[in-house]
Amino acid sequence: MVTLILLLSYDFWVVKNVTGRLMVGLGKNHWVFESREATPQENKTVSKAESSIFWLGLIACPILWVIFAFSALYFFRVKWLAVVIMGVMLHGVNLYGYISMATSYLGKQFLKQNTKDYQTT
Repeated sequence: MVTLILLLSYDFWVVKNVTGRLMVGLGKNHWVFESREATPQENKTVSKAESSIFWLGLIACPILWVIFAFSALYFFRVKWLAVVIMGVMLHGVNLYGYISMATSYLGKQFLKQNTKDYQTT
């Protein structure tokens, strides 16, 4: 159980600080969710396949842990419930952080586009 929780914590750290940062093109290591400003030259460095794999894994893992949670409750495996809850929490925080930043970014882009259209008319 301790080994699984340590591996989950390591996975949380890797997704948040290594893989995610590489996917969005950030270089420095900070404990915040952030994104980069895309320029036409930088936008070509992000692979669509890698981005799809990243988002699929980010969304699929919490769903899988929730299924494990229901399974542990259904079969009354209380000793595994701590591991499952830790998995749901860590993967859920990663998912929430990246989705909140993505929606914030999309909202800003929408606002910029609409105000730009409004200013030109």
